[in-house]
Amino acid sequence: MYNITQINSPEQKARICDDILHSLPAWFGIESSIVNYTKEVRELPFWAAFDGEDAIGFIALQIHNPFTSEICVMGIMENHHRHGIGKQLVECCEAFCSANHTEFLTVKTLADTVDNADYAKTREFYTALGFRPIEIFPLHWDKSNPCLFMAKFLRVEQ
Repeated sequence: MYNITQINSPEQKARICDDILHSLPAWFGIESSIVNYTKEVRELPFWAAFDGEDAIGFIALQIHNPFTSEICVMGIMENHHRHGIGKQLVECCEAFCSANHTEFLTVKTLADTVDNADYAKTREFYTALGFRPIEIFPLHWDKSNPCLFMAKFLRVEQ
């Protein structure tokens, strides 16, 4: 059974992020990106999924403004994919956004203009959770990694 917990310790956030992203080279193969994410998550709302004492997944939320937050980075150990952990982590972000009256949750991922089976699964995952493609930014990261910007409208109770 998995347990999802909000993590407040910057050091614990960084350690979990670093360990998990290094275990996912098909998605996070650029060392400088891992270093940047590891620094960035220290200050962000952050949830981790645990199997016993072991962190097996995490998600970090970037709050852009009162209306929009972004899934900054998410990773789940590959042997735990397709077990509902990612969905539960996104639901934590959605609950946080709802509690803060945030209307939109966004995410950036690799666009489908690049043939990559792993990222095709990532796009399918977000689409299944209600995210919709908004725009491709061909140079957001670099020419070989075009960015697909996706968003989900969150029903906010007034």
